Amino acid sequence: MTSLADAVHRPDWRVSGPALVLLAAGALYIAEGASGKMAWLYILGAALGLVLYHAAFGFASAWRVFIAEGRGAGLRAQMVMLGLASLLFFPLIDHGSFLGQPVGGGAVAPLGISVAVGAAIFGVGMQLAGGCASGTLYTVGGGSTHMVFALIFFMIGSLIGTAHMPWWIETASWGSVSILREWGLFQALAAQLALLAAIAAFTLWVERRRRPGAAASGTVGPTGWRRLVSGPWPLLWGAVLLAVLNAVTLVSAGHPWTISFGYTLWGGKLASAAGLDLSTWAFWTWPFPSRALAGSVFANSTSVMNFGVIVGALLAAGLAGKFNPAWRLPWRRVLAAALGGLLMGYGARLAYGCNVGAYFSGVASGSLHGWLWFAAALGGSYLGNALRPFFGMDGGFRGRRVPQAA
Repeated sequence: MTSLADAVHRPDWRVSGPALVLLAAGALYIAEGASGKMAWLYILGAALGLVLYHAAFGFASAWRVFIAEGRGAGLRAQMVMLGLASLLFFPLIDHGSFLGQPVGGGAVAPLGISVAVGAAIFGVGMQLAGGCASGTLYTVGGGSTHMVFALIFFMIGSLIGTAHMPWWIETASWGSVSILREWGLFQALAAQLALLAAIAAFTLWVERRRRPGAAASGTVGPTGWRRLVSGPWPLLWGAVLLAVLNAVTLVSAGHPWTISFGYTLWGGKLASAAGLDLSTWAFWTWPFPSRALAGSVFANSTSVMNFGVIVGALLAAGLAGKFNPAWRLPWRRVLAAALGGLLMGYGARLAYGCNVGAYFSGVASGSLHGWLWFAAALGGSYLGNALRPFFGMDGGFRGRRVPQAA
């Protein structure tokens, strides 16, 4: 007899089948139209999307439940992810190559006012939207209809950010600071791991003070091979796999995993198609953005990986039997998603990246701008969490239950 748990997690091949076709056909199309490297990055993005969905690995939700309730499991999983990524990234960046393949300097960006302001804005936005940059992609792929509004307005916010970016980069900046360059491999790695361990220990201390006697909640669902295929996966699995896949991205693309420029490019392409002349905007005359705008969205590594994340999450949702879009949405939730997406897009452009490109990849690369991003975005999340009840969502600081989300 089939148990209720097995029935709930039975793969839905009406979703998984087309997702697999889309994955294979997309890879072939990109290989022919762009390059085999871009096709591989598309598949790598799909793997990231599947991991994000099955592990429900959220950045916004992990911070929100810690702020509102003192639950720190999500933050500790992020520290594990960052620690393992650092162990992989630091030697690769220090050596400069892997098996003859050049490895760049990682995600190192200037440390300045624009990062602090942009990250704080992003932090507010991701709490209103209920998801971050990666969360928006994988929840849209998983069938979340309200997050489609976050995605659309993320692109709009990113485009507006490109108009203002030249002014913001002229504000106070202390240049790019890499602890790997400044201190050397072993000292930098030891300091990084010590700080990550201290943050993890702090979350445990807060959790025990605010939630004394609270039982740890385990992952509920099938076991064995069925869990591997259909999920849900423990957060630890997600942390380890995301770190490994980001390191593979570093070696394959020559740079770590990034997301927000893909939104920027999509917004620029749509604006150009609508008749907006971006050639007068300073940002779009810079070498990298101008080349990306002139080329195909399938010729840019960040863009193709973003497409892959969506398809990978679609596949995961089908394998989990949970693809069930809701078509009747509360207007306040839609408004919050749109406003949150707008703020995330604008903030990410100012801060040289989002929760992935600036925080995850920045910290893993030894860049201090990644740590500044973390601190400022966490501060913004406090404000965003306080604003959530105005949009009919759980939030605030009175210990109300906050459901896990992206």
